[in-house]
Amino acid sequence: MTSATTNAKTNAATWGIVATIKAPAHDIVNFAAYHLDLGADHIFIFLDDANPTAEHTLATHPNITVTRTDDAYWQTTNGRRPHKHQVRQVHNASRAYAQATQLSWLAHIDVDEFLCPAGDVSNALAQMPSTTPVARVAPCESLCAEDQPDLDPALIYCKAKTPGGPKGQKIERALYPMFGGFFKSGFISHTAGKIFVRRGQPNLRFAIHRAFANKDQPLIETPLPQVELCHRHVESWEKWLKIMQFRLSKGSYRAELEQSIDPSSGRISRHQMFSTLTQSGTSELRAFFDETCLATPKLRADLNKFGLLRNYRLDIARKVAKHFPEFSE
Repeated sequence: MTSATTNAKTNAATWGIVATIKAPAHDIVNFAAYHLDLGADHIFIFLDDANPTAEHTLATHPNITVTRTDDAYWQTTNGRRPHKHQVRQVHNASRAYAQATQLSWLAHIDVDEFLCPAGDVSNALAQMPSTTPVARVAPCESLCAEDQPDLDPALIYCKAKTPGGPKGQKIERALYPMFGGFFKSGFISHTAGKIFVRRGQPNLRFAIHRAFANKDQPLIETPLPQVELCHRHVESWEKWLKIMQFRLSKGSYRAELEQSIDPSSGRISRHQMFSTLTQSGTSELRAFFDETCLATPKLRADLNKFGLLRNYRLDIARKVAKHFPEFSE
């Protein structure tokens, strides 16, 4: 081993992930295998619903802590089970942070989110300034590949955020003639991305997209270069439509989000947009989906022209076979 290699290993940061998940076992195992293969030193998974197959599979791996959040868990840790899943998520993330004493950094992400670095995550985190407690990962939003020609089935096609301000809205209108400029950064999911938090922050409290020290002091953030978050928010029209009402009432499209939108900007909240588009059936919502979410040749070419097209090769089947060779659902 060369001295350069030794120094790189010595200076690399240890990192982990925490996620609260309610999903089929194969989605949970895919998520875990992918991030183990990426180099995660430890993964904390809190099962938001009973999932014996996932629990048994994950428990066999020494770098995973899997927790069944049943009534006994909530009674012990919180006195009761919080009604909102977002509250359960941040409760569990904060607990994992307190337990992750062997790690340098901990990221809080969801089962449909995949870290996609240009190089090595450990090295990227090790290069963050020592005074930076939070490293923010920018998101990219997946496009739907169904019934689209000339796509590589091994790739996930995504779009990056448009710039802010008038320049970004001009790009959005070029990309989406009918709907551009109405929705933030050309995304229908979150635009904030997710965060890594450096271990050692006092009384750390996670939020969904932020973190606080001493319960209510916002932590200073720095963008994490060379690492993006592939957010598989949309996989198919039918799946997106099926979950629409949940997202409007309880999830990422609910009314209380994005209340600070400036009316003069021309933008509207996702709750208002999707509520309006679904008032008279699904035809208008389908038109929105076809223009903004489908990986059509035109949209891919236009995104590429503006430097916003991303292609990620997740290679999940191979990674599941490597880390969980006996898994079968």
